[in-house]
Amino acid sequence: MIEVVASMARGPVFLAGELMECLITFTNPMSHLSTSASSEMLAWASAQIHCQFHASENRVALPTQGNKQDVQAESDTVLIPSRGERGQCVLDTPPKILFCDLRLDPGESKTYSYSEVVPSDGPPSFRGQAVKYVYKLTIGCQRVNSPIKLLRVPFRVLVLQGMPEPPFPQDEEVSPSNPFLEEEEASRRDARPLERAMDMLMATTSRRCPHMFNITNMRGKVAKFCIFKTVYRLGEDIIGTFNFSEGDIPCLQYSVSLQSEEEIQQQYQRRPGQTISVTGHGRHLESCLHTASSHFSLPIPLNVTPGFSTDIVTLRWRLHFEFVTAREPMEPPTVLQNQSEVTVWAGAEHVDVDTFSWNLPIKVLPTNPALASYVSQFTGTNSINI
Repeated sequence: MIEVVASMARGPVFLAGELMECLITFTNPMSHLSTSASSEMLAWASAQIHCQFHASENRVALPTQGNKQDVQAESDTVLIPSRGERGQCVLDTPPKILFCDLRLDPGESKTYSYSEVVPSDGPPSFRGQAVKYVYKLTIGCQRVNSPIKLLRVPFRVLVLQGMPEPPFPQDEEVSPSNPFLEEEEASRRDARPLERAMDMLMATTSRRCPHMFNITNMRGKVAKFCIFKTVYRLGEDIIGTFNFSEGDIPCLQYSVSLQSEEEIQQQYQRRPGQTISVTGHGRHLESCLHTASSHFSLPIPLNVTPGFSTDIVTLRWRLHFEFVTAREPMEPPTVLQNQSEVTVWAGAEHVDVDTFSWNLPIKVLPTNPALASYVSQFTGTNSINI
């Protein structure tokens, strides 16, 4: 038996265009003191990245494809990383050979490093109501005259869409290198694309430009709303303020919800005029009668998918507001200046109200992959026994 362990040292979240590194260790767990211990052999091992796409048949109408059979028989030496997976493989990288003819003595281990640039032209990791995009690193191993064994390590990909191109400039190093610091310089070169992308992301999401909105209904002005920016990154708080003192209509209650909209492109919709799937990710509710001002703070979860668009689906973000207003003016309670007794004010038992809603589009961008790794459902590690 040989134990295979794959581990992504930096975590299971990456930006598209970033270099992914994974250490793959092959171990013969038998002790050399055991009487039944013997050397183990592997014919070959290779690794590659692939993205699997799956769509709900009730919501998405994909073009019909011919019956595709798995061309990988048990004794074949062809690695197909998506073998046995649901859906379609929409993206994969060329396979890289880790070794050929590996021999491991009892208790011996050998570690191989796999590195590959995460394709920048692919979709982000996404699990929606109608569409799913899942990324995996697949390691294939085979003994002589034995079936291929696959070890899959799922990971998350964030895509910077709507940013200046290219997110990762592929310029060559022109300054002379120090031959005594080759490893250090190599690590710095690998980190530069991520640093550039983070600098660009921080610059885009740090710009503050207050946006003012007058909230009105058919009876008049309800409040003035202010939001300091409309472009955010994962993990940030969305902060907004209301000024009800300038309103003509009493507002009894308001709510603000952070929502994502998943829209299937028209040519792939199962039914004409198909509704957009809306998912809530947080809600703030507050009673505000006789309140001069109020504010809310909604955090953007680190585990959600930033806005993106592909040929099949578009994901957008918005703030959804709901207001409950009174139809008639409501006088605030009065307290006499010299009154010594405690006064209890009870709200009206019946109030005629109007309700209305409003949607404010916002843009949600990725964050530092290392930060998103802390809340990832993936561990970046997996193992298998062959």
